[in-house]
Amino acid sequence: MDHASWRWVAVATRLPAAGDDNGPMGNLYLVRHGQASFGTDDYDRLSELGARQCERLGEWFRDKGVVFEGMITGTLKRHTQSFEAISRGMRVQPQALAMPGLNEYDSESIVRAVHPEPLERPKTAEDVRNHFRLLRDGLIAWMEGRTQPERMPSYEQFLGGVVDALDHVRTRHSGDVLIVSSGGPISTAVAHVLGAPPPAIVELNLRMRNSALTEFAFTPKRHSLITFNTLPHLEGSEASWVTHT
Repeated sequence: MDHASWRWVAVATRLPAAGDDNGPMGNLYLVRHGQASFGTDDYDRLSELGARQCERLGEWFRDKGVVFEGMITGTLKRHTQSFEAISRGMRVQPQALAMPGLNEYDSESIVRAVHPEPLERPKTAEDVRNHFRLLRDGLIAWMEGRTQPERMPSYEQFLGGVVDALDHVRTRHSGDVLIVSSGGPISTAVAHVLGAPPPAIVELNLRMRNSALTEFAFTPKRHSLITFNTLPHLEGSEASWVTHT
């Protein structure tokens, strides 16, 4: 990241000073889903390890005494399965608000928009690297309006769904809130708060780990970034559980 990029991070992550905003400050925890089933016929389901990652996160929340006054998920299967595993770890049975605006982009459509020729399912490490190179190029083209992938919203509409979720949190809550979603919406939320350009959004997205925590502080007026892509629940003996897909 260049010096200019560090400047906007340093400015945008400053927390509101006391009295800056009206109303109490809450905490928003954005969680990327657990490991899904990359390279199979159905990516949109948790692996056994993905379920363990999220259940361990729920145990971490319980150990820290976190009680959520609001819980929100996307509508994808990996979101609801991650939420259920977190709830098991917390030993609670809450209901979550489902918001389709927190659903992930369609990575296959993104790639086809810049590489129309058929691609085989990744089988080797080089295949995986090539997939993510094409995904990076496709994401930037979509965000800049140079492509419109099939069966997908425009990037402006995708961003609007994420902002709607953030606005819902800051206008309706004042305590601890949980969002379970995917790397695309979470990195978009971070970039929206920081005022980051599309290339930075993509880099944030492609570095996100499964079940990782991103934390915002919020007031009725705005959100501020606290942490990004952390795994406090997978330290020590669980360090081998860290995955990216």
